[in-house]
Amino acid sequence: MYSNNVTEFIFLGLSQNPDVEEVCFVLFSFFYLVIVFGNLLIMLTVCIGNLLKSPMYFFLNYLSLVDICYSSLTAPKMIFDLLVRKKTISYVGCMSQLFGVHFFGCTEIFILTVMAYDRYVAICKPLHYMTIMDRERCNKMLLGTWVGGFLHSIIQVALVVQLPFCGPNEIDHYFCDIHPVLKLACTDTYIVGVVVTANSGTITLGSFVILLISYTVILVSLRKQSAEGRRKALSTCGSHIAVVIIFFGPCTFMYMRPDTTFSEDKMVSVFYTIVTPMLNPMIYTLRNAEVKSAMKKLWTRKVSWETTGK
Repeated sequence: MYSNNVTEFIFLGLSQNPDVEEVCFVLFSFFYLVIVFGNLLIMLTVCIGNLLKSPMYFFLNYLSLVDICYSSLTAPKMIFDLLVRKKTISYVGCMSQLFGVHFFGCTEIFILTVMAYDRYVAICKPLHYMTIMDRERCNKMLLGTWVGGFLHSIIQVALVVQLPFCGPNEIDHYFCDIHPVLKLACTDTYIVGVVVTANSGTITLGSFVILLISYTVILVSLRKQSAEGRRKALSTCGSHIAVVIIFFGPCTFMYMRPDTTFSEDKMVSVFYTIVTPMLNPMIYTLRNAEVKSAMKKLWTRKVSWETTGK
């Protein structure tokens, strides 16, 4: 019978080279600031620009919130660890981080899926759009994304906390993720690994298939639209598809496989924990005329307030 005598874990981090760590510190500090301010700008634009009444921007607002929370679970700790030699995290802190990463990651997957459904209804059933996507249904869908994320992450953590950890305690990663942590358990984790992969894989693959079907149906239906209608629809859907590819590509690589780890895992994880949350505001603002217009109005209002104040 093994006992759980590990009270803390040690991260090996992105690199053990001090020169590389200094460069990474500057780079990821900048990335994190872009994530926070970029997504806050989206939320501010949606709320002040009176776009919350639109289902698409209602979900975009919460996608930005999830992106801030998701990256904040890993980026600040990773950035701080780049400055210290010994990168430690307590057992409780590790389990909390594991829960948070899977909670917000899964919630983001569900929000992206709901946003794809919203675009499907808007483009394929425009006359019934406001009836189908009324505020009550949007609230229920949003609640479903949070509940789904919670159920997924609580299962992942429940499978890990019952495992004994008796050493070694070095995690070859920059945060507590499921596969690197399972490697440290001093018992057979084959069954747990299968359940974990089935849990994550079903959600990732299932959502990805739904997204592919939704956008395929949308693109096929665009043939019936006018040239202007096609242009507007493609502008909106293009940003969604770009986010889906950037986010689901790395997630599929990480979680749609047996309980194994690769040396590339850390760099792949950077994509869905830092790069995607950073790119989301840029993609949605640069490719979306309505968001750009709302931001322009927001900026004009700010300038006029300052001018009036003076």
